Parts: sequence; structure tokens; C-alpha cells
Amino acid sequence: MNAINPGGLSADEAAGNAGFDAAVAGALDLGAFGGIAVRLSVEVGAVRLPLRDVLGLQPGAVHALDRRVDQPVDVLINDRLIARGEIVTIGERFGVKLTEIVPGGAG
Repeated sequence: MNAINPGGLSADEAAGNAGFDAAVAGALDLGAFGGIAVRLSVEVGAVRLPLRDVLGLQPGAVHALDRRVDQPVDVLINDRLIARGEIVTIGERFGVKLTEIVPGGAG
């Protein structure tokens, strides 16, 4: 696991299955800034619940999210929207294929 490839896949696996271009990642020279850790997360959807419902959650409870299956997921860095994409599988793991970069990062 590393900053370029946090899923722990080899460069060949990532390039072959997710469109990852290791040459592009290596071409960026960010100097000392390149080592700064950020959190990249993918939001599939959300639901707003009153606290009493949250406290009453039980195993097996199902709540519909605010997004349909055919809608893109949000890709965030440190809780800031930077892109949208679709969920893909890479072997036994999930991945995200970027379909849109949000100009300037929304939010």
C-alpha cells in the first residue's frame, strides 16, 4: 500500500484493470509536497436520519440512499469533491473509474 496505489495493487494490475498510467504519476514532480498524505474517499450516497433513528439501528436494517444505482459516485479528497466516477471491480477489490473531474474542486 502506498500513496500512488493505496489499494496495494501492482502497477501492472492497476494499469491493466483501472486505466492507471504509472508514467503520468511519475512525471509529476511535486517536491516535498508529494509526500503529504491526503484521504481519498468515494461516496456512494447518503441518507439523513434523526438521531433517535440512528440510535435505534440494528443489524440487518436497510436504508435507501439518495442516489440511484446508475448515477456516478463522488470522489473526495479530504472531504472536498474533486471528481465523479463509476464503481468497478479489480479482481477481488472495488475501484473507481473517474468519468469527470470537477474544475477547481467543488465546495
